[in-house]
Amino acid sequence: TGEEGSDGHLVALDCCCCYSFPCFCAAMMFKTAKVGAARPGVGCTPQAGGKQRQRRSGGCCSAQGGQDPLLLRVARGEKGERAPAWLLRQAGRYMKEFRKYSDVLPFRERSETADIAVALSLQPFRAYKPDGVIMFSDILTPLPALGIDFDVIKGKGPVIPNTIKSMDDVVALRPMLSPDEDLPFVQEILSTLRKEVANQATVIGFVGTPWTLAAYSVEGGADRYCKKTKTMMFNEPAILHALLDHLADALVEYLDYQIQSGAQVVQLFDSWAHHLTPEQFQVYSLDYVEKVIAGVKQRHPETPVMFYVNGCGGKLESLRHCSADVIGLDWGVSVREARQVLGNDRLLQGNVDPMVLFGTDTEIKSAVNQCIEEGVDILNVGNGVIQGTPEEAVGTLFDHVKSFEKVHT
Repeated sequence: TGEEGSDGHLVALDCCCCYSFPCFCAAMMFKTAKVGAARPGVGCTPQAGGKQRQRRSGGCCSAQGGQDPLLLRVARGEKGERAPAWLLRQAGRYMKEFRKYSDVLPFRERSETADIAVALSLQPFRAYKPDGVIMFSDILTPLPALGIDFDVIKGKGPVIPNTIKSMDDVVALRPMLSPDEDLPFVQEILSTLRKEVANQATVIGFVGTPWTLAAYSVEGGADRYCKKTKTMMFNEPAILHALLDHLADALVEYLDYQIQSGAQVVQLFDSWAHHLTPEQFQVYSLDYVEKVIAGVKQRHPETPVMFYVNGCGGKLESLRHCSADVIGLDWGVSVREARQVLGNDRLLQGNVDPMVLFGTDTEIKSAVNQCIEEGVDILNVGNGVIQGTPEEAVGTLFDHVKSFEKVHT
């Protein structure tokens, strides 16, 4: 659940707070200029399979005083000296220092109090120096700004009391007009993280996909069968499509806000994609994800968008033409299989089985080797790091990734 971290109840992450950092000017400009200026890309770099990927210039929030961090460069399609690495649910209850907060403070107090969220985000960064630092938050964080309140109950996960049941409920939702006013802590978290990590890592923003947020909003929480949402899908699809459309528009604004606040890369989490058949995935998830990506890219063409799909094995064919810069794989599909379907020029992220972290150092290193040898571009776990994972095992994974040059070029 989101309780264990912040990236999507299957995944999550990091944050801290200061206004002297250069990107703060962009965040403050949000009040008067909601749409970021699109700048043309410059240059290109050859990639696997001969494809030429555009290199884009950085904006106000680009790294200062040197080369951009590794993860950002690789996510833009540039060659890196090795595979960058970060983890889903990188900040979580597997860390003793994290539990000092989670054992005494409710989730939303931790994730919506900027200095606490920053401290939690920075714990794994200081312990392991990953290539990505994701803000400690939740995939559901933007929902209250739309009129959908939620809480995260320890041991149970997200709970939404005012569920969406009718078209009237959808019509009553607020648009995402002023995220800087409704969600001010997000700007504080991201701008502070940019200052704290400087050029040592890439700051990652994130949110759930329209489908995943819609399913939570209809179900009222996690449901094994997604029964209420699928009943709506099969009986009153117009309501579900209206909800998805509203959420897609809101997420463009929310991710725009994250980028202007300091996020260098953003990730969409489709945590509930496993509830969908390949055909349903196209109609009820991917079409709306594409709307979000198009809106973000119109405003921030230089910012990579990553798309994590839980249960992606049967959906690879649908993802072939997805416009996301990076496709995140769960552990249920091999990198080799995904590479065969998606092509050599597709950037892939994943997908070590997180349970390997309960194994020996030899097993952990072998799993990392396999992912990189099969052609992964960004090393990650295929699902969130779970509570009870030995902290030293996470250190072994990061140390091993950093120990050799990238194999797949």
